[in-house]
Amino acid sequence: MSSATPLNSLRDERALMNSLLELMQQEQRSLVAADIDMLTQLTERKTALVAQLSAGAARRHAALAAAGFAAGEEGMDAWLASAGDADAAALWRGLLDDTRAAKELNRLNGMLVNKQLAHTQGALNTLRPAAQSGNFYGPSGQTTTSTPSRRLVVG
Repeated sequence: MSSATPLNSLRDERALMNSLLELMQQEQRSLVAADIDMLTQLTERKTALVAQLSAGAARRHAALAAAGFAAGEEGMDAWLASAGDADAAALWRGLLDDTRAAKELNRLNGMLVNKQLAHTQGALNTLRPAAQSGNFYGPSGQTTTSTPSRRLVVG
């Protein structure tokens, strides 16, 4: 990576964000297909990308502070205004747009996860109706309404 400037950081962050968006789209396809093995792999990769994005934002904030601007989004706006660089401004707008798109994909993927979870819970509930209602078969083969217990003899 080249010297730490807000512009260099923007380039790096934008590339990482594009990778994250692609990964989240893969995640969505895997959620729809209920491909658990792929989801596990994607989650590990997504976690690493999010960590890299966080480090990139920290580098950008440090570069802004070193250039005499606030180390945050407002500092980025001020830096862009002072630089007058249309390409840098376009990169920044693109990064913000990509971040919003990632947030929306994350929301949709979360809804898919919840749908899968509800489906799985429903299937589990179907398999355990007797346990939920308290009806069990006793040693005689007759149903009982209480759970069988083990008695311990202490003596």
